[in-house]
Amino acid sequence: MSFEMRAFAERLCRFRSTAGEERVAAEWVETRLAELGFETYAWDADPELLATHPSFPDDPDDIDVTGRRSVAGVLEIGAVDGKGDDPARDDPLTVVLNGHLDVVPAEAASWSSDPFDPVWRSDEGGALDRERGGDDPSGADEDDGETLTARGAADMKSGVAACVGAALDVREAAANGTFDPPEPGLRIVVEAVAGEEDGGYGAATAALATPYPFGRDAAIVAEPTELRPVVACEGCLMAELRLVGRSAHAATRWRGEDVLPRFEAIRRAFRDLERERAETVTHPLFDEFPVPWPVVCGTVDAGSWPSTVPASLTAAFRIGVAPGETVDEVERAFRERLDGVAADDPWLSEHPPTFERFSVQFEPSEIPADAPVVEAVREGLVDAGLPDAEPIGATYGTDARHYVEAGIPTVVFGPGTIDEAHYPDETIEWAAVEDGRATIAAAVRRLAERAG
Repeated sequence: MSFEMRAFAERLCRFRSTAGEERVAAEWVETRLAELGFETYAWDADPELLATHPSFPDDPDDIDVTGRRSVAGVLEIGAVDGKGDDPARDDPLTVVLNGHLDVVPAEAASWSSDPFDPVWRSDEGGALDRERGGDDPSGADEDDGETLTARGAADMKSGVAACVGAALDVREAAANGTFDPPEPGLRIVVEAVAGEEDGGYGAATAALATPYPFGRDAAIVAEPTELRPVVACEGCLMAELRLVGRSAHAATRWRGEDVLPRFEAIRRAFRDLERERAETVTHPLFDEFPVPWPVVCGTVDAGSWPSTVPASLTAAFRIGVAPGETVDEVERAFRERLDGVAADDPWLSEHPPTFERFSVQFEPSEIPADAPVVEAVREGLVDAGLPDAEPIGATYGTDARHYVEAGIPTVVFGPGTIDEAHYPDETIEWAAVEDGRATIAAAVRRLAERAG
């Protein structure tokens, strides 16, 4: 069966694969991979296993894995039988091309179209006339000047499609004699995993207990990096602040203890610490960012009635963790700053705030800029007719950290921009997806040459 990458990406974007709803999309991908000649694997997130990982809660009952299905397809190219002529290498070179199936929710009112009804547009901005349905609604794979708009178009279902296309391109190159696989062969694994947006359920499970009967030598995670290799990813601490005051009627508010001024004092203290950390915690790949280790209070819930002094507050923080730091270290620093605010407030001294982790934590990750997989991607860019790109850092977390922790050198590289991720009218330029496919295929070939 032929592979139409544009049709694959469009169909994949139609799945509402938000957290816990990945299974149907995963099953569709598994079927398509099998039709394209991949040997397929599937696995579900394991709460007992994830509870042993520092990113996840310690209690398996706090880890909801319902619907968290991940799948992969494997192409074996060349001998792949352990009987090559090179005694120094008994196993085939195995390269993982990874992408995630899950997407964040979309607020339809903020979109110009249905977030899960993909729209193609030309340079002129008009929607292309396309027959809906079927595996190849366009009837062709022309892409000049086109963009795809849908939830997941950039983050990162087009990246998954590019990984599938790249693997097939390498297989085709070996079949037509333009690529000579190393001995004893080359193995390409295309993964479509669940739960990246909230911690990496599928990738962490695969890293901790491989679903494959073979090892893995390198990985490329095709997140939207504007076709630049990302070698350092920031981590984050997710923590919930709770304050307790004393309620009173608004007409006699002096009888109460208002939590809101206390919250503002804590928020200012955290912002001050953010500025201090920007000066004292340095990394050459993050110098370009105005706020390298951001602190954001994403949600606040306070009070119970308009005419009552607010006596309770819950706020959720996301706090950046630099490569080379640990979540534990950063948590201690913010706890100390919180304790300082509490010590200066008589009420808080007697009614200390709590600051506890919630959800999933993201540890930072980093690999050397001259790692073979990074150099292969840079060489792949040139092979694809694109300019070389220096490795960079990113202020977001990715599934790369799970593979790096498992000893698998992993670079983040893919089409699209993070600026479109989680945004209304999420859009990707299709030419960039084609360039990503060509570069990833060339990078795999370059890795194979190094192993040969």
